Parts: sequence; structure tokens; C-alpha cells
Amino acid sequence: MKGVTTPPAAPPVDVILPCLNEAEALPWVLGRIPPGWRALVVDNGSTDGSADIARALGASVVHEPRRGFGAACHAGLAAATADIVCFCDCDASLDPSLLIPFVHQVQSGEADLVLGRRRPEGRSAWPAHARAGNLALARLLRRRTGLRLHDLGPLRAARRAPLLALGLTDRRSGYPLQMVVRAADAGWRIAEDDVPYLPRTGSSKVTGTWLGTWQAVRDMSRVLAEPASPTPAATLAPAPAPVEAQASASAAQGGTP
Repeated sequence: MKGVTTPPAAPPVDVILPCLNEAEALPWVLGRIPPGWRALVVDNGSTDGSADIARALGASVVHEPRRGFGAACHAGLAAATADIVCFCDCDASLDPSLLIPFVHQVQSGEADLVLGRRRPEGRSAWPAHARAGNLALARLLRRRTGLRLHDLGPLRAARRAPLLALGLTDRRSGYPLQMVVRAADAGWRIAEDDVPYLPRTGSSKVTGTWLGTWQAVRDMSRVLAEPASPTPAATLAPAPAPVEAQASASAAQGGTP
């Protein structure tokens, strides 16, 4: 008689990490993934061995050959299996352990999407041109949706199934903004928490130059010009019982599980 094979349980949280030549930053980033969570490193065509390093450090690796921040993020979302997914840059500018309270807010039903408002640690962490572009887009977003957000940063958490139901189509720099715009159109509760923003490891692929910033702003302006396309609120799942790993982590930090 053959034994019954039990499929491995899905992780409580998947952390999606879009990656393009981040070999130097990966050990720091992956070392800060909360215990029990799964790191999904989406390799977007790295040539520095990032995929091998990520795999050796215990991360699951997804390959997305089509270049683009949105392409990498969406490939990770498609590959995720956890109920709650998080997004974090892979350049050591943001600490993924800061996502613990984000996940708690989603689990408890306080918010449907939680975003990190970046607070730069040092003048080199966030170039002036990138900060100015972000501020301009935040104002345009407020005009488009009424949301009084201050940042469109990459650190965020939400439930996977409702995110997929938003039908995100941008595969470039406009992906994070399109997520917020479509979530707002669908009536999601969107929260914003302050997070420290550190000088990144290596060179920026998007906002490290005026040209990169201009291209990102162009992509995002195109998203803001899209007509409203509300998603049924029914796609938002009710909050389940708190995940044990999250409850333990929250308690360890003095939070309320």
C-alpha cells in the first residue's frame, strides 16, 4: 500500500523581490525575511549570478525574461501561493522585516492594501530629482483618486487573489501606481505607514538618473490617464484567523496579535 503524500503547506506570506543584478544586496535582504515567510526572488535577466545566490540563500527563484519592474512584480504575483503577498525592492534600501505590521493590518481587516511611506536615512538615500518626481505623482494621484498619500514606494502588502482580480496590465515603472489607482477605484481601504529608507546597494535602474526618473514619471502619467475601471468589492476576501507566525512576530515586537 502506497503512503499518502501530503502536499507542502502554502507559506503564510510570500515576499516578492524583483531583482536585476542585486548580488551584493541579496544576503542582507534575504537575511531579513521574517521567519516562516517565503522569499520569491524574480530574476529579471541578471548577469551577476543573482539567481544562484538567491537560491543558495534559500529563496525561491522565478525567472522573468521580459525586462521591466512591473513584469518582474507580476511574475512574482503569478507564482505566489500565499494568501497575503508583499512587495519589496531587492537593493537593500528597504528592510523586509518592516512588513510584519503591514501584514498584521491586512490580516486583521484594518486595510486592504498597506504602503510604506519612505523616510530617507541620510541625504544620499533618495536623490532630489527622484523625491520631486514622487511628490508630483502623489499630487496627481490625489487629484485622480482623492487618496491623500505621500509616497508610491515599493514596500507594500495585500491579499493575492484580490490583487490578481485588479487586472494589472502595466509591465514597466507604472505597475506600483496602477495597483494603487485600481485598488482605489475598487473601493479598497489603503493605509500608509512610515518606513526608513536606506541608501541602496549598487546603482539604481530607474530613479538613479534624471532620464530614468523622467521615464518612470511618463509611465506613471500614462497610468493616471486611464479611465476608472472599478473592480467589484466582492473580490476582497474576509480576514481569516491570524497566522501563527505573524502573531508570534508581532508579539515579539510588543504588538497586539
